[in-house]
Amino acid sequence: MSLIKVSARSRTAAVAGAVAGVFREHGSADVQAIGAGAVNQAVKAIVIAKGYLAEEDVDVVSTPSFVDIDIDGKERTAVRFHVEKRPGS
Repeated sequence: MSLIKVSARSRTAAVAGAVAGVFREHGSADVQAIGAGAVNQAVKAIVIAKGYLAEEDVDVVSTPSFVDIDIDGKERTAVRFHVEKRPGS
């Protein structure tokens, strides 16, 4: 599954479309962001994607977690959101 990387300058509607598209294809999606602005854009995009999928009677939830990643030899902490179908729905 591809990881959707979000920056502070990412367009929320475009990211939401990517989240919904990956979810439809794989049954889940992972969204990753580093920094407050990027996390803000990611959260807004996930909420929009939730609305897109709700129109298809699909209820999704998002679980956030911290992940350590290496960027140019430096360790950074990212927030990763796992988007999946709500259990029991």
